[in-house]
Amino acid sequence: MISVSIIGATGRMGQLTKELVDTDPNLKLHAALDSKSTLQSALGADVLIDFTAPDVSEKVADFAITNSQKLLIGSSGWSEVKLAGLQKALLQSTAVIVVVPNFSIGSMLAQRFAAEAAKHFHEAEIIETHHAGKKDSPSGTAIRTAEIIGENRSVNNLVDDAMQSSRGQSVAGVPIHSVRLPGVSARQETIFAGASEQLSILHDVTSHHAYSLGILRAIEFTASAKGLTVGLERVLG
Repeated sequence: MISVSIIGATGRMGQLTKELVDTDPNLKLHAALDSKSTLQSALGADVLIDFTAPDVSEKVADFAITNSQKLLIGSSGWSEVKLAGLQKALLQSTAVIVVVPNFSIGSMLAQRFAAEAAKHFHEAEIIETHHAGKKDSPSGTAIRTAEIIGENRSVNNLVDDAMQSSRGQSVAGVPIHSVRLPGVSARQETIFAGASEQLSILHDVTSHHAYSLGILRAIEFTASAKGLTVGLERVLG
């Protein structure tokens, strides 16, 4: 049985994870931490799970490394530079860190399809829509999708933000348009264009329960992982 400490247990993802842990016979709750809790309360669990804000998440990672804990990070905002810092810090520790910016299997597949499409279509833009309470924009998933497109296409379509400010934020040469509206969970459309044709990759989440399977598999993976692992695709193998 895997014991779990949830850091950020009062948020949507934290509450969902607590429900999953409470109902899964292979998991048990060690601690559920809110903004008033101390990180020391999380110690003793087999796996720590972080669902906090980006600035807090970095402190949680430092805490896990210092205390040689196994940490599953579900918070967004971990750039390639920050991940490189984690990798370096882990060389001096027996801690384990698994970073999964998005636990949706559908989202993982959409990014995989985008990587393939980018090899054939050089023009691409992303429209990502989330609930009104989401504080960051663009979303971490949209940023990572743009980076994947940039890595896989042979020609960069760099957008001149100074000339076309309404085209959204450019990431790896891909414009990202962020929409925040009530009544929406999560939706991302990646649009590719070529000569006389368009290809749209649409992923729509209607409830945060879409992340359930990914969370459970990531907890199991983290309990036996080593070093640093990034991405749900590596968790699922």
